Amino acid sequence: MKLSIQRYGSGEPIVLIHGMGSAATAWKPIIPALSKEFEVFTVDLPGHGQTPLDKSQPMDPSSLARLVLLNLSELGVQQFHLVGNSLGGWVSLEIAATNPDRVKSLTGLAPAGLWLAPFTSRYPGELAVRLMAKSLDKVAATTLNYKWAKKIGFETVSPRWEQLSYEICLDAVAAMAKSEGYFPVWDGMLKKRFDKEISADIPVTIIFGDTDHTLPAKTCQERSLAPKHAKWVILPETGHAPMWDSTEDVIAEIMQTTKQCK
Repeated sequence: MKLSIQRYGSGEPIVLIHGMGSAATAWKPIIPALSKEFEVFTVDLPGHGQTPLDKSQPMDPSSLARLVLLNLSELGVQQFHLVGNSLGGWVSLEIAATNPDRVKSLTGLAPAGLWLAPFTSRYPGELAVRLMAKSLDKVAATTLNYKWAKKIGFETVSPRWEQLSYEICLDAVAAMAKSEGYFPVWDGMLKKRFDKEISADIPVTIIFGDTDHTLPAKTCQERSLAPKHAKWVILPETGHAPMWDSTEDVIAEIMQTTKQCK
């Protein structure tokens, strides 16, 4: 299937892949800086953002990795740097493991899949999160002007929720409300984890926040599953979307990682 992919800037290609229930709009804080150095490609996964859900499309991370690669090939993008958040981080790891000749570097922002015990069912609260986003979507433009609404929506996502811009919050609510691929992706991750090897020739940086309630350190940040040569970074006062909470630090780490490629 055809994915919605947007381009910005010029230079070496760098591909940004969002997380579950999110969309390419999540990358707005870092696109301006990256587009000065790279040709930036933002991908909307199936049932997210501007890409419709195709019920015949497998939604597990390996299948999504193959789909992203196919779409990039059709655009003539053969070699590229990768940046992925959450589910997008897992998809990026799969791409690097299976197609090392195409990946120049990889930066994973709170990547999913690094757990010793795979999940066997959905989080109990996930249905409530999705229903809340759908119910708030039509009034979000107004309610997000109020601190209480912003707190309800983003306190568990970001320790710096008060500092998040109105645009980031509005985009996030809209993305979650419209993410028809949310539960298909959830089901595609069940009973799986990332367990492949990645070539030491590919520079890899893994970044987690010290306040990630979505993928907590005790259960979802298993370093033994990450590439042995990966640089592991923990950012302070940062949640599950490091590009929102620690924008400048994330940009700096991406730049440093891309400069290491051979």
